[in-house]
Amino acid sequence: MSDKEAEFREFVSARMESLRGLAFLTCGDWQVAEDAVLGSLTKLYVKWNRVDNHEAYARTIVVRAAIDETRRPWWRREQSHGDAMPDRSTDDGTHAVDERIRIQQALHRLPPKQRAVLVLRFLEELSVQETAAALRFPEGTVKAYTSRGLEALRELLDERREGRRAIRNQ
Repeated sequence: MSDKEAEFREFVSARMESLRGLAFLTCGDWQVAEDAVLGSLTKLYVKWNRVDNHEAYARTIVVRAAIDETRRPWWRREQSHGDAMPDRSTDDGTHAVDERIRIQQALHRLPPKQRAVLVLRFLEELSVQETAAALRFPEGTVKAYTSRGLEALRELLDERREGRRAIRNQ
């Protein structure tokens, strides 16, 4: 095994789960996230010796691949039935899990680019500059998407919270 292969394997072992999580939060589907990560790692392997920052490059191509997957026609067709499913929430002491699911569902209602910016900024804890570089957006666009995305999340979360109160009061 060459040094390149050993170094790449070590990188994949260390970062695979976090890249899958990043892709999942960007696209909302574990299988699509897995496909995005595997395709991205293939691209990274080919360019391994030419890339200076392997982690930043991997993060960038994973987010882009996850966004691209959500643009495919089959994705829209498959996802169109998801809104018809009833909301299943339980009040069994797992409030933290319920809250995380609620936030995740609201996050997936945002446009893919806004979602990608929020995931990179707040999950991956990247700066505005790093997020702009990862997505090839101007810094102003990252700031605008962050502001609009957070506002939309607040509205979606408030909307769902009000809906839950109405159901409980019936």
